[in-house]
Amino acid sequence: MSFKKDLVLLLKPYYWVNILMSISYIVAKRAPFICNYLWTYLFQQEDQCELDGRETEILFFLLIVVMIRTRKTGSVTMINYLTSSFMYTKIANLGLWFYNDIRLGMIYFVFFILVALLLPEPTYTGPENVLYFRTENGLEEELEKDKRVTWLVAFYTVWNPTCVNFAPVFSELSNEYSMTNLKFGKLDVGRFPKLGQKYHISDSSFSRQLPTVILFRQGKEVARRPYADSKGKLVKFFFSADNVKAAFDLNNLYKECKDNPIKAIKSIAEKKKD
Repeated sequence: MSFKKDLVLLLKPYYWVNILMSISYIVAKRAPFICNYLWTYLFQQEDQCELDGRETEILFFLLIVVMIRTRKTGSVTMINYLTSSFMYTKIANLGLWFYNDIRLGMIYFVFFILVALLLPEPTYTGPENVLYFRTENGLEEELEKDKRVTWLVAFYTVWNPTCVNFAPVFSELSNEYSMTNLKFGKLDVGRFPKLGQKYHISDSSFSRQLPTVILFRQGKEVARRPYADSKGKLVKFFFSADNVKAAFDLNNLYKECKDNPIKAIKSIAEKKKD
């Protein structure tokens, strides 16, 4: 997703409201006109416009947590970093407001709940050519139906932040590369844990295999990301569009499928029978 598209997304209420909530405490403390009005005028409290040692420690700890968590979730764009950090920054702000004044903490808590209920994270609404496997045998049936079709399948869960961040990327790739003999599919391993076991994909909350993208050719797995090295250690993979294209050689795969459409293969097979 381009930087320009990220800026357009930031105009949606979900993002700017959460950004304001994430920086509310430090802005209230460091902006003189807000601080003076809030604490001096409303609550008659003096010397509240400076961060004390405890508040500084909380903010510093928050910065470290956000940096670590965004790396673990594979955030690769500005929007990904923001959405991955919102929960941590808002919880930290909630603690800071309560630490300063329980009344302000309660007001922030009410806003926290209202935003969670009324402003869910926007989902991708653009074009896609993805088949969602709704049954436990759906993927196997498609792989066996016509082995001339190459499948790129994303195994995901609805609750995993990295899967949520990757969803629009996968949809855009499907719209760009999909054709009759190169198809894109998605399978929820949270809904079908047996399939997760079959394809050796952990769906636990600590899993580093979500999402997992597997390329099937002739009905067999030929590549996956992330994958385990020769020592069985999982190799980290960042799910950006460019990384997926490179990892599965999508440009050459697309050209190969385009040069060898299923109809042409059928006609050759029929000629051989004759």
